[in-house]
Amino acid sequence: MFHKEGYKIIAISVVIFTLGLLFTDRYVDVEWVKYLVFAALIIFFLLILQFFRNPNRVAQVDENHALSPVDGKVVVIEEVFEKEFFNEKKLQVSIFMSPINVHVTRYPVSGKVMYSKYHPGKYLVAWHPKASEENERTTVVVNSTGFGNVLYRQIAGAMAKRIVNYAVEGDNAVQGEDSGFIKFGSRVDVFLPLDAKINVQLNQKVKGAQTIIATCEE
Repeated sequence: MFHKEGYKIIAISVVIFTLGLLFTDRYVDVEWVKYLVFAALIIFFLLILQFFRNPNRVAQVDENHALSPVDGKVVVIEEVFEKEFFNEKKLQVSIFMSPINVHVTRYPVSGKVMYSKYHPGKYLVAWHPKASEENERTTVVVNSTGFGNVLYRQIAGAMAKRIVNYAVEGDNAVQGEDSGFIKFGSRVDVFLPLDAKINVQLNQKVKGAQTIIATCEE
């Protein structure tokens, strides 16, 4: 299954792949060069398909669990002052996605979407300390039963040039369901209450809608 954000790029890639094969087969006479081009075209096409894959995942909805919104690696776990929405200290969990990760963004909790805003910005590398405040990004806040307001932020990286955010203020978010997409490498920050229990560790690999990144008291 492929994400709808990739349909256009996949279609263009099919055309490029097909034309490339036909052109190479007809006009390239040196056998080793021909096979090299064939291999490069196949790898290119497989990478495009791999990037836009959208595995079917069924989340076990639990108001006392916050799920990872994306696939990737945990790169930050710290107490920070979040100034865009909360204006107070929160626990931040940041997940870095490489180009080979699934790039679907999913709701970490269920509840009502209280805030959804797009910010244009720079394209610093996603792990840069200022990326969260200076890069192109979207901020979404979901009011959940267990955690109260939970904020997650999609952040563009050096390669990511387009962030897609489906969250609209007033919508009812369902934990684990599709809430957006980031193209070609990026990061997502999640901001949780200070009393939340973090269930992941630095450098741990996580899966969107599957890995429990935090729990709250029942």
